[in-house]
Amino acid sequence: MALEVALKQHYKEHVRPELMKRFGYTNPMAAPRLVKIVVNQGLGEAKEDSRILEKAGKELAVITGQQPAVTKAKKSISNFKLRQGMPIGLRVTLRGDRMWIFAEKLIHIALPRIRDFRGVNPGSFDGRGNYNLGLREQAIFPEITFDMVDAVRGMDVAVVTTARNDEEAKALLELLGFPFRK
Repeated sequence: MALEVALKQHYKEHVRPELMKRFGYTNPMAAPRLVKIVVNQGLGEAKEDSRILEKAGKELAVITGQQPAVTKAKKSISNFKLRQGMPIGLRVTLRGDRMWIFAEKLIHIALPRIRDFRGVNPGSFDGRGNYNLGLREQAIFPEITFDMVDAVRGMDVAVVTTARNDEEAKALLELLGFPFRK
């Protein structure tokens, strides 16, 4: 048997039983859990220079442990000099153990490294139990050295859960260790 991710183990042993008790679930499969984490990077400047996309792709692959998919413009917008089909960003969808590893790294290593960090916004839930978080720079992740960074690029992190509402999702993420602002 492969070594289990610490956060996944913590979920199974502590978080799920606590959620079952708190919300009155009788079946362990009914308790909210993480489904996937989507990391998205919008790179509008990539339309002029394709090397930006390659460089950002390497950084995102190092951070997530998975090769990113290129997102393309859905429609042409002349004011932005954008044509349909132009590459304008990168996206990685993490599931399974890679998702747990990334969540653990985000919670315990990356977020505390943010300058003047007071916690993540508790109002960033979407009403359906999913949480969205914006990060201003990629250098907060331990795999990225300052020598690698040619430009500061932000990213969006979407945490998708099976929670029925925001209250259940917030309880799940708090028990997993997300540092919500008080």
